[in-house]
Amino acid sequence: MKLRTYLAAAGAVGLVGLGAFAVPAVAGTWTTHTLKFVSVTDKTLVLSKTTIAQQDTDVSKAGKIIGFDMLYLTINVKTQKGHGTFSFCTHGGMMMGTLRLTKTGATGTITGGTGEYAGATGSVVATTITKTKTAVTLKYWT
Repeated sequence: MKLRTYLAAAGAVGLVGLGAFAVPAVAGTWTTHTLKFVSVTDKTLVLSKTTIAQQDTDVSKAGKIIGFDMLYLTINVKTQKGHGTFSFCTHGGMMMGTLRLTKTGATGTITGGTGEYAGATGSVVATTITKTKTAVTLKYWT
């Protein structure tokens, strides 16, 4: 079923190649950060024929849990395209953004956050490793 293919791609979001960067208006006053991790799918809930919710555990290269992410995705099975929103919770706060599913994962935009991530902007690149694992790179400015 094609929806399963997109569920694997959705895992690639897990917030998870880099899309266009949102460059801060005053580059000298912002700090650039890059965060890389593997998103591991824990639960997927099919909400309708075209919509899913997914919860992932995010782990460092060393295998340590660094946070969790939630995805809400709408998938068009006929066009094989999808989009959605994500939230990533970790030490210091939460990041939120939008995603576009690709054949190899997802790309997206960080649109804000809370705590240490308040006002964050940037990009998300997620690349599918397996059906349940996705390599995620968040590049953001605060």
